[in-house]
Amino acid sequence: MNSEAEIAREKVLSPRRIERSEGTTASEKYLARLCEKNFLSLWSYPGVFRDQGKKGCGDGKEICDLLVVFDEHVVIFSDKHCKFPDSVNLDRDWQRWFKKAISQSAEQTWGAERWIRQQPTRVFLDRKCTQPLPAPLPSTDRTKFHLVVVAHGTGEQTKKVSGGSGSLLIDSSLKGLPAHTRPFFCGDLSPAKTFVHVLDDDSLHSVMTTRDTIYDFIAYLAAREKLFRGPITIGATGEEQLLAIYLSNLNEKQQHDFVFPTDGKEQPNAIFLDESHWQGFETAPERIAQLKADEVSYAWDKLIEKFSFYAIRGEQYFVTQGGITDSERILRFMAREPRWKRRYLARSLLEMLRTTPIDQRRLRVFPPVDDGDPYYVFLLLPTIHTKSDEEYRQVRRTFLEGCCVVAKLQNPQAKDIVGIATEPGIGNGRSEDSLYLDAREWTPEMEEKAREYQEKLGILQNPRRIKLEAYEYPTATANIKNPRNKPCPCGSGRKFKKCCGDNSQPK
Repeated sequence: MNSEAEIAREKVLSPRRIERSEGTTASEKYLARLCEKNFLSLWSYPGVFRDQGKKGCGDGKEICDLLVVFDEHVVIFSDKHCKFPDSVNLDRDWQRWFKKAISQSAEQTWGAERWIRQQPTRVFLDRKCTQPLPAPLPSTDRTKFHLVVVAHGTGEQTKKVSGGSGSLLIDSSLKGLPAHTRPFFCGDLSPAKTFVHVLDDDSLHSVMTTRDTIYDFIAYLAAREKLFRGPITIGATGEEQLLAIYLSNLNEKQQHDFVFPTDGKEQPNAIFLDESHWQGFETAPERIAQLKADEVSYAWDKLIEKFSFYAIRGEQYFVTQGGITDSERILRFMAREPRWKRRYLARSLLEMLRTTPIDQRRLRVFPPVDDGDPYYVFLLLPTIHTKSDEEYRQVRRTFLEGCCVVAKLQNPQAKDIVGIATEPGIGNGRSEDSLYLDAREWTPEMEEKAREYQEKLGILQNPRRIKLEAYEYPTATANIKNPRNKPCPCGSGRKFKKCCGDNSQPK
């Protein structure tokens, strides 16, 4: 077994507690809370610094307002709140506001990108530059940068002049900072540099509430950049209209994308999106059904955050030699899941907890949905009253290891296996263990060990296969047939609002 999946046989604590900033201004604190909720605390870092301050003073310089590091992706946020001037000269007011709120913020993101590319080991969480990032920055040859400027303060003026939601208007034909002279319109700030996404209060809220996982958010930014720098000129009354097109359409790879119907005609050179697109999307039965179905998925977020909480505080049990680095790798698999996959994973785990008697063992193995996804092994193991909590956790971890290697035995094609173990039943005071098996290196000795586990512990000897189906947009009829006060479709016998429609467990 790979060393990252080996289990420590005694209680081990991570060597250091991770301290992080919470932002300085009100808007920075709001952005920090929003990003931590969506991207989760192990990958979202407000106010990171570089060790380039005054020598001997321990006073590092801030790199950016918030940094997200996940896999090969680095998202750099610059947040600026500038009150929009209100004089008789709108063009001049716009230019002044644009320079402070957007132009200077864009320069900050480009500067942050340069530093991270050139000095990836000199990025710290604290101003004294003593705490490096818990999640290591990817090697520069594979880093994908996404730059985001959040510009506050123009909503009321935008509504007054152009109407609509108050979101900045979009015109992709605007190329370069000097071209942005038309009030409240934004395009490509610098075609020669890394693309900068400009969001305001309204568009930030819209994007972050519809693309609320790191996978979904980065996929949207990548498609948005491609759209702005593509052959079609795009105009829109706000970010919401782009979102509506993106969320309503799939490309040839069955991924969300900016797909514009042509009715058999040639693709036009320019497209303008009015406010009807977002209104139609929000009121569609499929969208309403999706929001209901997604409620259960946030239990998956809570589980990731619970693991992350103890990893960041340095209070984990049974950590491997890599400490928080090993923990981050396990949790990264879980956090890669988009919202619709989290839905069925959380629903399945909650159903196991609710339907398994507290004195019975239960095991499920979930195969990948898409190429590159891991196998998940969910284990429920009853508490052993004759053993202490630490002894029980040791037994459970060992059993989880056995389940993971047996899962590899039965699925030779498996490459990544993530195991999660807890107690059956619903209640407070629950504990969880996680384990990762890199199943690429599989030797005859490991196969023999797996067969021994399977025989001695009775693991997956007669597995029963269950067909699982999950759709991003459930049909409206499915939502009507299963309202919150009727039996849950998972078969638990409980009302939907007390079962898969309840995202309050596990706590």
